Amino acid sequence: MSRILSRVGISLEAMSQEIEIGLGKKGRLAYSLDDVAIVPSRRTRDPEDVSTSWQVDAYEFDVPVIGAPMDSVTSPATAIAMGRLGALGVLDLEGLWTRYEDPEPLLAEIADLPADQATERIQQIYAEPVKPELITERLHEIRDAGVTVAGALSPQRTQQFYSTVLEAGVDLFVIRGTVVSAEHVSQDHEPLNLKKFIYDLDVPVIVGGAANYTAALHLMRTGAAGVLVGFGGGAVAATRKTIGVHAPMATAIADVAEARRDYMDESGGRYVQVIADGGMGDSGSFVKALAMGADAVMLGAPLARATEAPGHGKHWGAEARHQTLPRGYRTDVGTVGALKQILFGPSHQADGQVNYIGALRRAMASTGYVDVKNFQRCNVVVTPYGR
Repeated sequence: MSRILSRVGISLEAMSQEIEIGLGKKGRLAYSLDDVAIVPSRRTRDPEDVSTSWQVDAYEFDVPVIGAPMDSVTSPATAIAMGRLGALGVLDLEGLWTRYEDPEPLLAEIADLPADQATERIQQIYAEPVKPELITERLHEIRDAGVTVAGALSPQRTQQFYSTVLEAGVDLFVIRGTVVSAEHVSQDHEPLNLKKFIYDLDVPVIVGGAANYTAALHLMRTGAAGVLVGFGGGAVAATRKTIGVHAPMATAIADVAEARRDYMDESGGRYVQVIADGGMGDSGSFVKALAMGADAVMLGAPLARATEAPGHGKHWGAEARHQTLPRGYRTDVGTVGALKQILFGPSHQADGQVNYIGALRRAMASTGYVDVKNFQRCNVVVTPYGR
């Protein structure tokens, strides 16, 4: 036993396992969503009796779904459609909709590009500057439809365009990057001071990605209303291949949920929303993300499969457009049904691509919980590699 414990150390303080990779390096054992499974309880309920609603600040939504700020997922039209279905669509304010008056031909072109030419052409298309007047126009279009207005900027562009966003009348503001920290350091320019920035704003801010306890806790201390968990991208991200960065989502969500609990004690009860971002390609992963402690899930690929999606069955994110080091690519996700069907069914295949909310209701009913917040307490088991 002592020899086993010498190779797999248990840190009581962190309550996590460390594995000896080699004599000079140890690594923490972490789990993906494929590695965990939900365990039914002794009490069950009817799926119709559970509530799937969630709330961030003063804004309440019928379902815990956020449409990712990706051009293949969220256009002004699909943001409006998501809002009318009880979800939240977030428009990428650095995307094609704010670079071009009519991006539809370019969206069609990207969808039709040969795989070996897609990344270079995407870089060329996104070299067009973002136009502040188009930010205003797109956000006004969403507001005029009577749904919650949300837009996203990268940390690098936030200081440049946030005043335009606020003047246009955004309800929720998202700062989304591969990795976002509360302590960014730069020798070349004054970095974004998240705490001061969020304090000065009059709207709730969701910020991320974060993938561990410490980073999430620091973001919560800035006053963020929500923290994105993960590095986004999911099906279209190549961060592991290009820069070696990866965070298994089950462990990341559980770590950030624990940071939320400790921050509630520290702040006297302030609750920060935990939002899983990326890698939710099927409804089972979506449900397990909530079971691990997320309040809502940001969906990319699943919504890119909608017939209304602006990507025409193709999917790509901000990671693909970087001018010198793209960390993502365009991929073919196909089309499986209308947006409403993807969220609410009916499904005609047992592949987890349709009826995400029906799957959530069934899982909550099987574990006996009536709302998403309590569903976070459900029992799970570790089943490595999907066994």
